[in-house]
Amino acid sequence: MSYDLIATARRLAKSSPKRPRQSDLKRGVSTAYYALFHALARECADLLVGAGDARRDAAWAQVYRTLEHGVAKNSCKTTAARGFPTGIVSFADTFVVLQEERHRADYDPIARFVRAEVLVLIDNCEQAIKDLRSAPRQDRKAFAVWVLFQKKR
Repeated sequence: MSYDLIATARRLAKSSPKRPRQSDLKRGVSTAYYALFHALARECADLLVGAGDARRDAAWAQVYRTLEHGVAKNSCKTTAARGFPTGIVSFADTFVVLQEERHRADYDPIARFVRAEVLVLIDNCEQAIKDLRSAPRQDRKAFAVWVLFQKKR
């Protein structure tokens, strides 16, 4: 699903050959963030419950739905200080930036975006997902626990 969302975000950002509508650019930013969010939710569920034939669907869905935007963002802000490897820190940093940009896109009526910056955000999102998935399994599992089970701040 994450790569489908990235493709959708790109399509929105490139929707007009000349000057894209702000609504398309803003929706592209928001969609890119959700690609990251769903990649993380899936990673958490796959690592903690299992993937493929080994998974229990109800438990997998419960873990997937447990990820909270604010808790994940706060946890991501402190990922580097917790000693996670570079790929996970890169993902976490991008998660924080994209969530802030999504809030600006979705809730700030005077925010304006340009196609080039939106495309960079989308590229960063795609790279962050690759960085997360290339990190060692034990580190990804520890990160999943970190973003799911932190106290709300």
